[in-house]
Amino acid sequence: MTPDTKPTWGVPELGPSLGRLVDPGQNARGALGVPLDDIRQELVTALFDLAGAARAFAAAGDRDGVVSSLGRVAWLGLWEKAVGSAAARIAGETNAGLRLAAEESRFPRRRLAGLLLSDEDTRAIAARLGSGGAPLVAALDALEQAANASAGRAPADAASRTWQAAVAAAARRLESAWMALEEASQTEQAYWAAEVTRVRRWRRPAWPVWTVTAVLVAAALYLGLVLGGYLPVPPPLRGLASLWWTWL
Repeated sequence: MTPDTKPTWGVPELGPSLGRLVDPGQNARGALGVPLDDIRQELVTALFDLAGAARAFAAAGDRDGVVSSLGRVAWLGLWEKAVGSAAARIAGETNAGLRLAAEESRFPRRRLAGLLLSDEDTRAIAARLGSGGAPLVAALDALEQAANASAGRAPADAASRTWQAAVAAAARRLESAWMALEEASQTEQAYWAAEVTRVRRWRRPAWPVWTVTAVLVAAALYLGLVLGGYLPVPPPLRGLASLWWTWL
């Protein structure tokens, strides 16, 4: 490479490394019927947009623009947005299911309020959905190290190849992270669907009704025996007994 020749910072094709992430999708849904394909497609589209921006910087010979466009922060931002969207969708569908089930079973409103998922619950769901992203984070750390190394004394062509390999590795880890998210989504939806079913099958306890009925029957029987002269008349009922006997 001559001194006035700019190093080549080509951006690798991400499609092959993303694997199943770029597939049309099977529209697989969990027990709550929550769709995730559109979130996956939005994630892939945004990543391709970043790659497009990086290629524009590469064409201009802007090494810093290339590595920043596909840097660690950008990847993590897309991943966290996808995880948050999936968690919010599951939480929203769960709350809608709980409210509908409560209407059907006449579930007490105060108890329902305690079951509805809060923002904190949504964040907990997001943490569980994103738990499979640890390898992705490690790959992005390696990507950042490769980007930093490319600014040092390493030959530009070797640094570029190392960075390109790190980008491809991050794309593969993103695919794995998404597959783990889909699996976690199935588990999450199954759990909350069971809660919805429990609310739907709830029935008001019958014992208070039977208790009141038994008390009323016992009181009526006792009053009948008193007014019939079979039992002594207690002081509180003497007026009623006199009126009853006079009327008879």
